[in-house]
Amino acid sequence: MTAHAVRERGYGDLFDAALAAHANAHCPYSRYPVGAAVRTSSGKVFAGCNVENAAYPNGTCAEAGAIAAMVAAGERSIVEILTVTGGATPGTPCGGCRQRLREFAGPDVVVHATTVDGAVTTSSMRELLPDSFGPEQLPDG
Repeated sequence: MTAHAVRERGYGDLFDAALAAHANAHCPYSRYPVGAAVRTSSGKVFAGCNVENAAYPNGTCAEAGAIAAMVAAGERSIVEILTVTGGATPGTPCGGCRQRLREFAGPDVVVHATTVDGAVTTSSMRELLPDSFGPEQLPDG
């Protein structure tokens, strides 16, 4: 699949936002840029990129950056997620980011992992984080 085909599948705005963030990633140590974008229940899209730090492990993942931008804007509900990585195979969110995303995305929310060239794998949060622990397991208030 090409990047053009990804755009035509209905999540081109997420892909474009994640791709732009990917281009700005700060990854001088791993040389593995990642961009992520989340769509909220209001339809807004928020993006982030990985930011590495010489004092490892003080860097942040792209998904964490997108979530932080979303929360800073007052949003709390993710309905779709897309990541962009380099290479031939899409990179899915790391374990920590799966849990971060799950805080704001239910088990059925779709996660598209893509490459800059348009390779795509799509999973649900449930597939990426089976038997997850989410906010609904906590007592109210």
